[in-house]
Amino acid sequence: MIAKTPPPPYYAVIFTSLRAEDDDEYEKMAIEMLELASKQKGFLGVESARDALGITVSYWSSLMDIQNWKQNTQHLTAQRNGKEKWYQAYKVRIVKVERDYDFRNRNRKKI
Repeated sequence: MIAKTPPPPYYAVIFTSLRAEDDDEYEKMAIEMLELASKQKGFLGVESARDALGITVSYWSSLMDIQNWKQNTQHLTAQRNGKEKWYQAYKVRIVKVERDYDFRNRNRKKI
């Protein structure tokens, strides 16, 4: 689903990852982190896709809100498990969104 974000400016955290073979409890943790993040001050939404490469983009009101999320105790535990068990590699990028555009083809038949 495409996140419904407010008019810019706002911030995006782009988390790109390659999963490891051992991913016991990964799905449970991912669901818990999404629920927890959605309750944090400044959280605006999230978009995620996973194949061999996973990309999750979370949207935030401010850099301080992102920093507070990064320091959340439960999130710190998930980060540690990610480094130790769930990811072969990952990269985090934080960007300021200055413009956004959207398109919906309302005439297209839904399948």
